Amino acid sequence: MNHLMESDAGGGAARPNRASGPALTKLDSALALQWPEGEAVQIPFLWLRDNCSCPECRILQTAEKQFHLINVDLDLSPEQLSVSTDSLFVIWPGGHTTEYPLQQLRTWRARSTPQWQPWAPSFEPGRFSFYDFLSSDVCASEAIQRFLVDGCILLQSAPDLPGILEHLVSRLGPLRELLFDRIHNVVVDPKGYNIAHTALPLPPHTDFASYTWPPSVQTLHMLCNETSGGNSIIVDGWSVLQGLREEHPRWFELLHQVPVPFREFDEHNETYTEVPMVQCDSVGNVTSFRYSNQLMQTMDPAQSQLADFYHAYYELSLRIAAPEARCTFRMAGGDIMILANHRVLHGREAFEPTGRRHIQDAYFEHDNVRNHWTVLQRSKDL
Repeated sequence: MNHLMESDAGGGAARPNRASGPALTKLDSALALQWPEGEAVQIPFLWLRDNCSCPECRILQTAEKQFHLINVDLDLSPEQLSVSTDSLFVIWPGGHTTEYPLQQLRTWRARSTPQWQPWAPSFEPGRFSFYDFLSSDVCASEAIQRFLVDGCILLQSAPDLPGILEHLVSRLGPLRELLFDRIHNVVVDPKGYNIAHTALPLPPHTDFASYTWPPSVQTLHMLCNETSGGNSIIVDGWSVLQGLREEHPRWFELLHQVPVPFREFDEHNETYTEVPMVQCDSVGNVTSFRYSNQLMQTMDPAQSQLADFYHAYYELSLRIAAPEARCTFRMAGGDIMILANHRVLHGREAFEPTGRRHIQDAYFEHDNVRNHWTVLQRSKDL
């Protein structure tokens, strides 16, 4: 082992004898590491021990972790630290040794996927061939990446036959089945259970806001569109929320805090939940947005902060309805729109029900779509 620097268990700094090596300082519960370029990081000893990748600590067959922290002391501290040209070496109490490649310590981050980006004022969804999407890994990778960034893409020239959305399973993962239909037919129907089955304008919304976990990906296949009117509308809900948050942070917080009831039902099914319209992760990034004027139910008039909530809801709705927030286009027979249902709102203009207009829709899950992109990217490196 060609060690370039060492630190004994007594602590203190390990000084590199080459400019390319990092400086190590042993603290009470962490290793302080500073690269020659100036970047510094403190890595807890428990993290280091937890991420040992030797055959004793990780199952080689599955790459799963076998070691568990409860098998060491909470105040664990290395007996010796040393570094070579390429690796950091740690000797733990009891003699267990771990090697950490320096390049991994520089770049060890959670796996990243394409990050969402707000739409430009001239936004149009990316368009891809339906057949290329299914047959070409290159096309599928590009299309899914565009979907992960924009939240919406169009597949074109699909067969205008019922059930075609089943073919997307090979790229999007298994269908998310819901109570009402596996594949739902949207046609004018006097017995239909929601506004989509009329020729009325359908305001921008997210689907199944009445589910505790709404489906996160929606696909809409236009089988035929022979009516006058009925242009499709999409709105980047996260962009709208971002603008509201920047200008009215208090109103954004109300949308994030105040539970709202949503209900969707028919003769045989009933779905209902009460949750805030906006959900965020631990650092405040929006992860889910549910908005449906037609499914929103009457809120308790005695509910705390109701008046302030309605101010926030009113401003939010104005922004969603603003022409500059909307991308409007006509879907032709054979077009399939794929939407991130926790982000992008969709709707349509009114139409004349004198011609045939038939859409089928089905649902998938965002995790599974990202999985396909990751596998496609990984295959490039094999």
